[in-house]
Amino acid sequence: MSEANLKPTIEGYRGAIGKLVFRNYKGRTIVSRKPVITKDPSEGQLAQRQRFKDAVTFAKSAAANPGLRAFYEPIAKAKDITIYALAVADYLKTPEFQYVDLDGYKGKVGDKIVIKANDDLGMASVNVSISAQDGSPIESGQAVEEGAGSGKWIYTAAVPVALGTDIFIEATGADHAGTEVTISANPTVGEDED
Repeated sequence: MSEANLKPTIEGYRGAIGKLVFRNYKGRTIVSRKPVITKDPSEGQLAQRQRFKDAVTFAKSAAANPGLRAFYEPIAKAKDITIYALAVADYLKTPEFQYVDLDGYKGKVGDKIVIKANDDLGMASVNVSISAQDGSPIESGQAVEEGAGSGKWIYTAAVPVALGTDIFIEATGADHAGTEVTISANPTVGEDED
């Protein structure tokens, strides 16, 4: 890859001419060779190309959505990149949960369930549901992030559950690109997890 100081007629040009590809990056024109493809793409490569196409579609819609634009704009400005590039990166980065901490949950109203989540730009929401082992719902609701960008989400129990009850807890989080992840636990109320 090389950098060229071109005449005003070509400066700022983006695209390909012959075997050269021109692109603009931070106000500079960058020139590189067009890649040479020698074999058919693998299934994994095709899947990644589709994922990238989906990311591009999301980024275009995010730039047009006032709410998402307002979220991405200051971050993009601080990183000195476009909203489009930031939205593509956000879509491609899958969020993840690290753990569900049940130390503060003993089945009482007001007990806390702590969920730790990781995402490059933070999670948009984390929803928690608690159900009995037979699948019947006990309660569900929205967790609240403890400090913006901390990744530590707190769910406060609103329904009492008897000690010794086997339950199923599931947390589903979504990042700003709408990618969802889920984590679950299967504790007995009041017993410490090993």
